Amino acid sequence: MELTRKEYQAIVLKCRELFEKKMKDYGAAWRILRLPSLTDQIFIKAQRIRSLQTNTIQKVDEGQESEFIGIVNYSLMALIQIDKGIAEQPDLDVDQALQLYDKHQEIIFELMLNKNHDYGEAWREMRISSLTDLILQKLLRVKQIEENQGKTIVSEGIDANYHDMVNYAVFALIHLSSEKEK
Repeated sequence: MELTRKEYQAIVLKCRELFEKKMKDYGAAWRILRLPSLTDQIFIKAQRIRSLQTNTIQKVDEGQESEFIGIVNYSLMALIQIDKGIAEQPDLDVDQALQLYDKHQEIIFELMLNKNHDYGEAWREMRISSLTDLILQKLLRVKQIEENQGKTIVSEGIDANYHDMVNYAVFALIHLSSEKEK
């Protein structure tokens, strides 16, 4: 479990550093995005990953890693949007955005630790392609919940699905990192 904690935190730091750099380049322009727009961005990234995993020819020189990082960061943006509501104009500076990013990431990290305890680190035996499929499944669930105006009968809400997507993407990034080291 300590190895997972260390690997997880290293991946999240990498994602956060990219988020911070993009905040410095673009500001909080993403604050105007409605949840379905963020969901669609994540969906595009997950579909691209699946395409990279199944196609033998790749025409754009970007691999799975950057797309999984995008899933982490867009999911955290979505959680911030749920928390703060959609803005008409960018309304966060870098420090404010990072505080919100960290707040939501800490919640997701604690969820991962609890589930990891209960599931016995089963994700370590999973393939990256399975993690990709689970992210796509979560996205389809989110889209359906969005179509239902956020109402569910017995299911978790949208935020829980974003939490799981972050964790699946981090697990995939840990696997990719391990593959690089071999």
